[in-house]
Amino acid sequence: MTMYAQREYRNAQRAADADVVARHAELVRRIAHHLAARLPASVDVEDLVQAGMIGLIEAARHYDASQGAAFETYASIRIRGAMIDEIRRGDWVPRSVHRRVRDAAEATRRIEQKTGRAASAQEVAAALEIPLDEYHRLMEGAARGQVLSLDAQIEDEGEARVPDAGPTPERRLAREQFHAALSEAIAGLPEREKLVLSLYYEQELNLREIGAVIGVTESRVCQIHGQAMVRLRARLRDARDDDDND
Repeated sequence: MTMYAQREYRNAQRAADADVVARHAELVRRIAHHLAARLPASVDVEDLVQAGMIGLIEAARHYDASQGAAFETYASIRIRGAMIDEIRRGDWVPRSVHRRVRDAAEATRRIEQKTGRAASAQEVAAALEIPLDEYHRLMEGAARGQVLSLDAQIEDEGEARVPDAGPTPERRLAREQFHAALSEAIAGLPEREKLVLSLYYEQELNLREIGAVIGVTESRVCQIHGQAMVRLRARLRDARDDDDND
């Protein structure tokens, strides 16, 4: 390619990028504000927007309509993944919190395997040998810090970043199996936890709005959200263990 052709190609690429950003900027902002609603005030929503714009441009460059997904669906995954990367680069959550969350998920798993029912917060706190109010604070802090979220659950399974060349049959099967396990795990949650997740992820209400709907404080909504994520983490581990044993 001649130098002139290279320059023209770069100019065309910049024009295409600018057009994509102009047409989908509102999508990026909507996702950024939805994420920011559950994060500390120290997180600048404009930093999330900038990261999301990069994700949007990458989505435009790698989108393949033959894969069957609408561009906005594909772009939303890339945008959200780029924002989560940005959040985690500035992770303010101590490693000890991540470790204690894993411990809580393991305690939940053991209790539910033993009893055959949903583990209560009191039971998990007792298993961790911490006061109930400390357990609630752990759930709240972890949920606000993105340690516990559906985004984090999906990212842990390799779904936040969509492969540029499209998924292989093996990856597609693994993704389908994970989403089936996730759907089953969500369906089995206690009703209040299921309601909070539905209002948050499907209806895109923020924590304060959810609190107003179900009649509890914003802090309590965050605790319920965290407890639901711990339960999902425990149950998804059970699902992976079952698959490994097949």
